[in-house]
Amino acid sequence: MSQDAPEHNIKRKRKKRDEITQPATVKKSKKISAVLANSAPKPAVPADLQNMIIQHFKNERSVIELEELKLPDSCFLQSNDLTHTLSSYLKQVCPKWVKLCKNHTEKKSVLMLIICSSALRALEMIRLLTAFKGKDCKTFKLFAKHIKVEEQIKWLTKGVIHLGVGTPGRIRNLIEQDGLSLQSLKYVILDWNWHDQKLRRLMDIPEVKQETLKLLETSIVPICKSGSVKLGLF
Repeated sequence: MSQDAPEHNIKRKRKKRDEITQPATVKKSKKISAVLANSAPKPAVPADLQNMIIQHFKNERSVIELEELKLPDSCFLQSNDLTHTLSSYLKQVCPKWVKLCKNHTEKKSVLMLIICSSALRALEMIRLLTAFKGKDCKTFKLFAKHIKVEEQIKWLTKGVIHLGVGTPGRIRNLIEQDGLSLQSLKYVILDWNWHDQKLRRLMDIPEVKQETLKLLETSIVPICKSGSVKLGLF
């Protein structure tokens, strides 16, 4: 028998083992994705957001500063129970929307901000708003894709906008540049439960989560605590 035979047998056994184990790994991966895709999501509650804020800032803020980031339950709108479309949910939590729109005259400001994970999702949400917003409501895109911040500032100063839909990074940028005012703001809605093709929610994407929490800390939490703005988890 050749001296190379033992080594050849070992390589053949390894190859056979890899052929056996590799499909199993792929199958397991697919199975996990299928389970995640088909698992029944749980409705969000205010504590989900509260806990996330505290966990994110706990190593960077003092106990007193963390306490300032906590929102009382009275700041929250009723969370989506996952049976509503976006329009039916907003009709439920904002029953006086049409009247608010008629009385809104301030430029650079909006009555409602809807915060989502991407420009594509923002466009989808704008389409989903048709049954809710009414004929007098003007909607504005607040994301960075193909739109310069200077152009958005220009449009915001030109006319009255009722509803803004966009990403947290661009919204925060507009606020910091004084292009978007929160003076007339009444509602902030986080697109909390929706999953993208990779099964990630708004707060599962690291950079989007970071921007959302910054926006909440610097702008949204303070005005919610003042009592003038309600926060909803859709």
